[in-house]
Amino acid sequence: MSLVHPLARVIGRGSAKSGVQHWWIQRLTAIALVPLTLWAVFAVAGKVGLGHAAVHAWLSDPLNAALMVAWVVSMLYHAQLGLQVVIEDYVHAPWLEMGCQIAVKFACALGIIIAVLSILRIVIGGAG
Repeated sequence: MSLVHPLARVIGRGSAKSGVQHWWIQRLTAIALVPLTLWAVFAVAGKVGLGHAAVHAWLSDPLNAALMVAWVVSMLYHAQLGLQVVIEDYVHAPWLEMGCQIAVKFACALGIIIAVLSILRIVIGGAG
């Protein structure tokens, strides 16, 4: 005997199926953020007081740029996953929930695009 309604089985909406994946991705991004955030904090704190040219030269290094991209992408993706859960739990009007979910996804995607393009511009040798 199945607990899934026959109509749900026909349209493919039985069990959640994606809840465990969401949980795992959120945990993996959290684990990745621990060393990346420690690196970012100490790296940026070490640059306090230096001029624009010194920070620009530091971020031009491919390793530093790659770590910065990894940190920004992980952080914003992790934030999007967390905010998705908060919105699902606390926003009860369907139209508002959908609007908030879309706004959060677009804001995080825009943040990732701007950050990655900015870092690439520095690495490739844009205006310094």
